[in-house]
Amino acid sequence: MRRKDREITKEETIKLLETAEVGSLATVNPDHTPYVVPLNFVYAKEAIYLHSAVEGKKLDNIGINSNVCFSVYDAVELMPEAFSTKYKSAIVVGKIHEVKDPEEKREGLIAIVKKYSPEFYEAGVKYIDNASEKTKVLKIEILQVTGKSRG
Repeated sequence: MRRKDREITKEETIKLLETAEVGSLATVNPDHTPYVVPLNFVYAKEAIYLHSAVEGKKLDNIGINSNVCFSVYDAVELMPEAFSTKYKSAIVVGKIHEVKDPEEKREGLIAIVKKYSPEFYEAGVKYIDNASEKTKVLKIEILQVTGKSRG
């Protein structure tokens, strides 16, 4: 990390991964160009879980190259007078794969429901049970995580 003075602890970085609402997943296209897509996600069991359609560019890319980068940011506040921004951010480098185990897949989807729709938990579980075949769950095994902030 270039700006060591802005580095946050691993605990603070994990807290950010637990609370941030949207992340960006970076994969590599077959022609070696980058592809980035914003996604809902959940940090659980020391990994990042994402839900996905059953086909698409993101899945094509990770089928060829499982190396990914995932980033989140939060607490953004513009500081126009200082030509800067307050923020907290985290960058994850890892390996991504589809969750094949039905129980882990269900647990990943339930964790997403708990994060984004806790007041609709029962309906969310029914939705999961009815739509599971139309949904893939991806898991990022974290190899490296860094976080920083400007307060």
